[in-house]
Amino acid sequence: MDELSLIIPAPSGHGLLVVSTGDLAATATDAVVNAANAELRGGGGVDGALHRAAGPELLPAGRTIVARRGPLAAGEAVITPGFNLPARHVIHAVGPIWHGGTHGEAQALAAAHANSLRLAAEHGLAQVAFPAISCGSYGYPPEQAAPIALAEAIRGLRAGLVREVRFVLHGQAMLTVWHTALQALAGQSARDAGDAQTRPDQSRLGPTSALPPPDIA
Repeated sequence: MDELSLIIPAPSGHGLLVVSTGDLAATATDAVVNAANAELRGGGGVDGALHRAAGPELLPAGRTIVARRGPLAAGEAVITPGFNLPARHVIHAVGPIWHGGTHGEAQALAAAHANSLRLAAEHGLAQVAFPAISCGSYGYPPEQAAPIALAEAIRGLRAGLVREVRFVLHGQAMLTVWHTALQALAGQSARDAGDAQTRPDQSRLGPTSALPPPDIA
């Protein structure tokens, strides 16, 4: 299976979470998220691929932001146009470098995803595509990163920040990790929903309480 999707209840209608393989730089969406470095100077991996596809205007756009506000800390995100990309915008999110998991890496990774979705909402963007932030040269173990990334995506969809979040991953091994994490989250949501049905008073908590059994395709 190359794609797995999960329908998420939202304040108006529903949101869609999709996990797949593909080329992030070729993804037609409102915004792609760049796994950026603190100075937005381009680099290898996803960062380099997006800069090459976007064309020469993306690098000075990032430099202008850094000149105005300084380098980004891990967990922060900023937005630029997409220039030559199929995506209208690029959200540059700085993920944490892995130092064993005891230096706030999980909190920074969650913040990188949450701040990206917040920026998308502030700019009226409905669809956002993420890579596996920090799972390349920054060394974050994918098995630990995937549940954090997916949980923040679900939280943003449930809050109605965007209508669709897509994780566009490189390679079957990374896809398998994300699929496993998504299925675990879906199973937990279904169990939570079953528990909620036995506690009628919980039904008044609204859309931020337990998810109903998810629709997985």
